[in-house]
Amino acid sequence: MSSPPHSVHIVFVPLLAQGHMIPMVDMAQIFASRGAVATIYTTPVNAHRFRTTIDRSTELGMPIQFVEIPFPCEEVGLPIGYENLDILPSPELLAKFYHAMGKLQEPIEKHLRERTPAPSCMISDRNISWSSETAQRFGIPRFVFHAMGCFPVLSAHNVKHSNCLDSITSDLVPFEVPGMPKGFKITKAQLPGNSVHQQDFEVFRGKIQEAELAAQGVVLNSFDDLEHGCIEAYQKVIGKRVWCVGPVSLCNKNESDMFQRGNEASSDAENCMAWLDSMKPRSVIYACLGSLYRLAPSQLMELGRGLGASQQPFVWVIKRGEGDSELENWLMEERFEERVKGRGIVIRGWAPQVAILSHLAIGGFLTHCGWNSALEGMCSALPMITWPLFAEQFVNEVLVVDILRIGVRVGAKVPVRWGEERKVGILVREDEIARAIHALVSEDEEGQERRKRAAELGEKARQAMQEGGSSHSNVSRVLQYIMAGPTQEAV
Repeated sequence: MSSPPHSVHIVFVPLLAQGHMIPMVDMAQIFASRGAVATIYTTPVNAHRFRTTIDRSTELGMPIQFVEIPFPCEEVGLPIGYENLDILPSPELLAKFYHAMGKLQEPIEKHLRERTPAPSCMISDRNISWSSETAQRFGIPRFVFHAMGCFPVLSAHNVKHSNCLDSITSDLVPFEVPGMPKGFKITKAQLPGNSVHQQDFEVFRGKIQEAELAAQGVVLNSFDDLEHGCIEAYQKVIGKRVWCVGPVSLCNKNESDMFQRGNEASSDAENCMAWLDSMKPRSVIYACLGSLYRLAPSQLMELGRGLGASQQPFVWVIKRGEGDSELENWLMEERFEERVKGRGIVIRGWAPQVAILSHLAIGGFLTHCGWNSALEGMCSALPMITWPLFAEQFVNEVLVVDILRIGVRVGAKVPVRWGEERKVGILVREDEIARAIHALVSEDEEGQERRKRAAELGEKARQAMQEGGSSHSNVSRVLQYIMAGPTQEAV
């Protein structure tokens, strides 16, 4: 299709969490690169994290901008500056955080009334329920953005609407998830929704589900070849159009875009890139367990020991504040970095994950199976070691290990609830971590076939985003839907 006129104006309303914001900013850039005006509403702390990315896009002539809305921390009883979920120290503040998110509705609507061109469409995170009212007030379609793939979304829908859990008495016995194009088993404990139990948060869950029903369609960061029939099945059960427009991380094509995506990288990260240049191709394991959870220091020590015992070169990312002084003391007492010097490197703080995974020296990815991380690993054609922690990550593990067959389980069997990381202590031992690494890098037939499948999947991911590919075509279909007006059925 030809580029839409700049009068097509798509409003993006992300949940203020790194795993949700990063793909939505990428998606906004993709639509802007196709000629649509893209406005992303966020807050000052979050805008600062992405400012370099957006500035570079506008310099290239893309009609994209951030609009910063002050986050009402004090008004709802949050400490000043707590504007992203990865900053919250505990789930006890989650309801206040969502309450503050709700207070962004009025200033966003005020800004939209004054904005030219007028909005044509809204793409909002599924967790932003009030955006449904806003879209209705402006008479524009609203598409829900899930920060996960169609496979876990369909799984959760089928479990909820089949009542299959009514007859399951044990949390730890695997059961068959009904209605899936490719059958699989999982335990009740591993289902999404078990990571946070907050009574005052349940009211938000109800509103989120109600707003989702009112949406005109669903936009996902995925691609058709990854989903094995789940897109068609999900469209059928919800009666709405589902568009996969990813992997959106592939819109970051040059090294600067990859390095500065999502946040400012630490100085450790710059040293890491230079170190990787000196390593053999496909020799290094990249270990990163996401931006939200802070595992118990004892569990992180086991991870460090496992990486050390594997004798494999590695990059280990440790979040700021993770383990606090306890982990740092252990690293110093064990002279960990000194002992692995030349073979391993530790990054403290934000790591430019796409840039690292794209480096030719990386040969495997130890991941928590967050959707963004899993996709980024696939785009880099990497086999993965799976260590799910919470949310839909155990379902993603099934996709990576059992269906795509590009992963090795580390052995995690139960989720870690947010705020209870120290209570659960050690769930995965040093020897299990070393075993999984050895299996991943093995030159036996199974290891070689796993790497071959990962390479093929990486190629399919790249093809999906190229002109004529499924995701490139779906972006065109979304734009056609918007330009045709709200009365037309989804294409």
